[in-house]
Amino acid sequence: MALNAASHNPTGEKTGTVSGQPPPPSNDVKAAILEAANGDLQGNNAPGKDGGDKDGEKKEKSEKELAKERQKAEKLAKLAAKQEKQKALQAASQPKQKEKKQQEKLPPYVEDTPQGEKKILKPLDDDYHKAYIPSVVESAWMDWWEKEGFHLPEFDAKGEVKPKGSFVISIPPPNVTGALHIGHALATALQDAMIRWNRMKGLTVLYVPGCDHAGISTQSVVENMLYNRRNGLTRHDLGREKFVETVWEWKEEYHVKINKVMRRLGGSMDWTREGFTMSPTLSAAVRQTFVQLHDEGLIYRANRLVNWCTKLNTALSNLEVDQRELEGATKIDVPGYDKKIEFGCIWNFKYPIDGSDETIEVATTRPETMLGDTGVAVHPDDQRYKHLVGKKVKHPFVDRLLPIFADETVEKDFGTGAVKITPAHDFNDFKRGKEHNLEFINILTDDGIMNSNAGPNFEGQKRFDVRYGVIAELEKKGLYVGKNDNKMVIPICSKSKDVIEPVMKPQWWMHMKPLAEPAIEVVKNGTIKLMPSNSESTYIRWMENIDDWCLSRQLWWGHQVPAWYVKMKDGPAYDKDEKYWICAQTEEEARKKAEQKYPGKEFDLERDPDCLDTWFSSGLWPFSTLGWPEQTHDYEKLYPTSMLETGWDILFFWVARMIIFGLKMTGKVPFSEVYCHSLIRDSEGRKMSKSLGNVIDPVDIMDGITLQGLTDKLKVGNLASKEIDRATKWQKSAFPDGIDECGADALRFSLINYTTGGGDIAFDVKVMRSYRNFCNKIYQATKYVLGNLPEDFTPQAEGGKTGKESLPERWILHKMTTAARDVNEALTTRQFSNATQALHRYWLYELCDVYIENSKSIIRDGTEEERRSAIDTLYTALESALTMMHPVMPFLTEELWQRLPRRPNDKTKSIVIASYPEYDASLDDPESERAYELILGCSKGVRSLIQEYAIKEDGKAYVHPQIDEAYQTASAESASIRTLSGRYLAELTVLKPSESPPAGCAVYPVSSAAAVYVEIKGKVEPDKEITKLKPKLEKTADGIKEQERVIGSLSDKVSKEVKQLEEHKLKDLLSEQRMYQASLEKFEQLKLG
Repeated sequence: MALNAASHNPTGEKTGTVSGQPPPPSNDVKAAILEAANGDLQGNNAPGKDGGDKDGEKKEKSEKELAKERQKAEKLAKLAAKQEKQKALQAASQPKQKEKKQQEKLPPYVEDTPQGEKKILKPLDDDYHKAYIPSVVESAWMDWWEKEGFHLPEFDAKGEVKPKGSFVISIPPPNVTGALHIGHALATALQDAMIRWNRMKGLTVLYVPGCDHAGISTQSVVENMLYNRRNGLTRHDLGREKFVETVWEWKEEYHVKINKVMRRLGGSMDWTREGFTMSPTLSAAVRQTFVQLHDEGLIYRANRLVNWCTKLNTALSNLEVDQRELEGATKIDVPGYDKKIEFGCIWNFKYPIDGSDETIEVATTRPETMLGDTGVAVHPDDQRYKHLVGKKVKHPFVDRLLPIFADETVEKDFGTGAVKITPAHDFNDFKRGKEHNLEFINILTDDGIMNSNAGPNFEGQKRFDVRYGVIAELEKKGLYVGKNDNKMVIPICSKSKDVIEPVMKPQWWMHMKPLAEPAIEVVKNGTIKLMPSNSESTYIRWMENIDDWCLSRQLWWGHQVPAWYVKMKDGPAYDKDEKYWICAQTEEEARKKAEQKYPGKEFDLERDPDCLDTWFSSGLWPFSTLGWPEQTHDYEKLYPTSMLETGWDILFFWVARMIIFGLKMTGKVPFSEVYCHSLIRDSEGRKMSKSLGNVIDPVDIMDGITLQGLTDKLKVGNLASKEIDRATKWQKSAFPDGIDECGADALRFSLINYTTGGGDIAFDVKVMRSYRNFCNKIYQATKYVLGNLPEDFTPQAEGGKTGKESLPERWILHKMTTAARDVNEALTTRQFSNATQALHRYWLYELCDVYIENSKSIIRDGTEEERRSAIDTLYTALESALTMMHPVMPFLTEELWQRLPRRPNDKTKSIVIASYPEYDASLDDPESERAYELILGCSKGVRSLIQEYAIKEDGKAYVHPQIDEAYQTASAESASIRTLSGRYLAELTVLKPSESPPAGCAVYPVSSAAAVYVEIKGKVEPDKEITKLKPKLEKTADGIKEQERVIGSLSDKVSKEVKQLEEHKLKDLLSEQRMYQASLEKFEQLKLG
């Protein structure tokens, strides 16, 4: 029987439709229903009507029924009032919705400033400037900064760096055809914060931008584009020259997009020094390095096994291969196959012994490779096979005899103790094949198709189809034994996800051991510092076990290897003997070298068609972007660079190789510091992936995007429909309303704040929105200050003290200078989140929430001298706050700083080149801090009690100091306490220490120095207050016990300051206990009286 789900509700829930309860009727609808019911008793019944005859006699209700109805009506009225109150509270807790709606009504902002000119500042009361709108604030500034040359490194008249030194960061170059993701935004935010901070500190600063040509990725993207858009056209149809031209065109299109996003993020790069790994300068550096290292014997040619990707048709280094662990039989997708292929198994079969009826059983995880077997190895001490050593087995599918030989590396107790050897397709067998002089037989084409060496039965078939074909044929011949699960690791191409095939190829290789040793030493001795510190041990461990690097890539897009093969008329064929290779920077130079090596010989030169691994050119990035191998001014003055900020995932791909190349080619380390940022995951802790739909485009956060816009982006890529469905589902749950416009400043602040130096980052877009609100707080606070500056206001020449400052002024100046100290220390030690937290604390909790609020009463009610002093301090505190925040939020701070009046003789054109705030000991005032913290504690206590007891008018409070010093401070600053206590406080009294607060007050212990009381007599029942106080007393008593335990556990080695701090905490708790006890006794008396 079909059931209505809505009729089976959990206990206490109303019955309704499956989709939820319908909305309640409006008051107008209710009135209409009641009017209709009164007019027609046979229609809808109204309360008190029974729906009888319209003209009949009305039924009179008893007194009991009427009382019951009154009671019910009162309950409904109370419920309605409660619901209205809840709605009001909800509305009050969501003030930003109104602002958002107003903003959405505005048409897109049009910037009037001519490109490159200084921004035309509009009035702060127009529609686009009333509230903070990121796109409005961030417009025009970048073009002006670049035109003015603020991002260029400054040298003195003699071309030397400034006395304070230099600071240089070379950007980790993004792939030229890729789209920037949130990881790039994190890197840019961190790097640019360091660049801007050092620029403001007076150093010669350079931030080098650029892109990587990304050989494999770019060629793959363009080949797919050609195939999909030009009716199956391939690069071979175009030819190498035309194909490379096409890639250059493609590169220019994406290059512009990448640079646009970099600027949008606020990166203060010097675009006049932009690098590209295939530019003429960097190409010269590549040729110079390759030829020199070849001439020194560090680069060599060898026919060895390589990691071959049949999908991309190129060799890969070990770093470009992912190792996938399998616990047992597993079917996985392999590019080019309609069905999944089984891995994680070991298959056993038998080889017949030539000339006898015996067989020898072997095992393999790759049955198709048996077509390339050229031997069988056994342990010399294995008694089972001693009589077979020296004999041969007959291959069942090809005309080939395989020798059985003894090898001590064979594990006789593993499997059958007999091992099939495939020297041309297995890294372990390669070594045995060399040692035992076995034949190396390649059975595969570059596309993963079996060649003629595989025999007529299998030639022309795909390798993994042959896997199953071999097993079937072995079964027919009675040689198949069976299969079992086998825990194993399979190599996967990190680019194409193809299963890597070991294949023999003549390639260029680099000896790494002799180059790695000095690169290890500079990290061990501290010349280069790796952060976080755990990166160091990982780096050293990998470098100590480094393998030779395969440099060749079978690509057309990239740096073609500067090597030519000398083809003698009477010599070996192309690439059959490595001694006939000549390396040179040009063909003309190669010909001269060949003539010197083979005088009087006739020859032709044929250039190696392969390209170099992309990481070869990237490894030269820090010095090649500064002009090397030419001895340019930049290279001489700004190399080594200062810092590399990058992801830990390319520590070996890139960082290690830059250190190796830097030391070898320049004799210097490329940088003195490496900071590895964390990996960004989504809010659920998952790695970001296009197929999951959780890859976040930073532009979507900065500019905002609808949910439909996010979904549409998924359809543009090459995701399968199943993946699009999954990604769409996640997007709907994560971004039901899309992503709000947050701007670059909020994004930067959030990302830097995430950077703790610890584990991975769980990225949540909701955090961006909260920091966008923080930007609005900064914006509105600055608007308030600007609105309170006199029209003819001129700031003091210096921002220090005049000696006329009030306590709140001394307090904010103290907080300002300690914030500058904390931010500078945090950035110096690369504690990035500590820096943003110090900035957030100073801006929000000290400047906005306290001093600006306090200054309102001084500006309103103070004397002329007091007002002037408060405004001067307000200006100083704000100016410092903006300059302090600039490295993190460049656009907002420039927009607001430009609106401030300048100090006399200050000709600084932009906050970009303003001086960064430094710690000033003359402003450090712990005594004023201590006094004002008492004021803040008292006002906090009053606000807390007023809120707790829902006092909305005529609030009456008392400050009860416990000592004379507190009494003097509270009395002098009673106006501040009242201002900071909020609008519901009407009267504030400061009691003497000897006086007692009146009965009927709630208490809030501030510290051992004071308590505050709010009068509640007549508003609350004493019994309820007693019930509230008892748990507080118990909690305080527990706190006292714990604090006494802490003090008792302190060792003699603990400093005097620490002991005093812990004793002060105990003193506060004991005072709190006394105050609660006294309050309890007063309520007991009130109850009795």
